[in-house]
This record gives sequence, structure tokens and C-alpha cells, in this order.
Amino acid sequence: MTLANKITIARILIIPFFVLFAVYYGRSVELGTPQEWQRHAAVILFIVAAATDGIDGWVARRFKQRTTLGAILDPIADRGLLLTAIITLSLSQWTYGFPLWFPVLVIARDAVIITGYLVVKHFDASIEPHPSWTGKAATAFQMIAISWVLLQFDHHLPVIWIAGFFTLVSGVGYLLDGIGQLRHHDPPHA
Repeated sequence: MTLANKITIARILIIPFFVLFAVYYGRSVELGTPQEWQRHAAVILFIVAAATDGIDGWVARRFKQRTTLGAILDPIADRGLLLTAIITLSLSQWTYGFPLWFPVLVIARDAVIITGYLVVKHFDASIEPHPSWTGKAATAFQMIAISWVLLQFDHHLPVIWIAGFFTLVSGVGYLLDGIGQLRHHDPPHA
């Protein structure tokens, strides 16, 4: 197993510990005795996990360690970290969290992308999806929004609205792109 894959697996293994500290911190807030060390632990774990995303990619490129396993695990680790953080920070009783519409939007977008990918691949296995700039912006703003909530900044709603906007726009963009690819690859009518 390559070093890049080990780093990706480490990122996946960090996720449950992040959730544990985030949930326990939310519980302590709910009980009126916030345990700030739990929030700090959640913040540190999130930062470490987010940093490993760039590190494993750099290691894979730099040392020519790109593998099929890495291509499968990396997006699972990325989306797993983001979705888990968004859902946890929506349902936990932190002072500032995500409004319920935000995780619903993010999950719906990801479901549309995955379903669309499977449908397009079913009709034409040679088609390869390409990330869009709006998709990259959505991911970046989701990360920023998670960081804002983790740091418990009072004015976090504008960042969440921006992340929500790019999440919606990228989801619609991927949907339209998938429909266009299906139309382009329709079998000729007899």
C-alpha cells in the first residue's frame, strides 16, 4: 500500500473521532457546561483531516503513487469528511450550527451527482466526469463554512449562504452537463 493511500485511510479514520468530540461538545453546551477542550479537539481533528487531503494528493503526484484504490478512497474521504462535519454541526447543540436546509441541500446535490454519474456511465462507459469551477467553489465554501461554525464565529450565516449558493449552482450545473452528455450520446433512432 502506498504512502498516499495510507494518508487517505488515516483521514477516513479521523472522521469518527471528530464526530465524537463534536457531539460531546454539543452535549456539554446543551447541559450548560461547555467543555471547550472538546470543541478544540474537534477543530484540530478537522484541520488535520482537511490538511491530509492536500498532502495525499501531493504525495501521489510527487512520488508517482496514483492508484485505483486511491482514486476510489480519496473522494470517499473528502465527501465523508465534509458531509459528516455538516450533518454533525447541524444536529449537535452547538451555540452556532448549520441551519437544517444546508445539510439537506448538500446531501441532495451529492445524491444528484452520484445518480447522474451512474446513469451516464450506464449509457456510455467512456464518458469521464470533469469537476467544474462551481463544484470546486462549492467544496471550498463548504470547508470555509464548516471552519466558521467550528470556530463559533457569530456572523457565520453569510458564509453558509454563499456555500449554499455555490452548492446549488454546481448541482444544477452537473445535472445539466449530465443531461447534455446523455443527449449527445443517444443511440440513433431507426
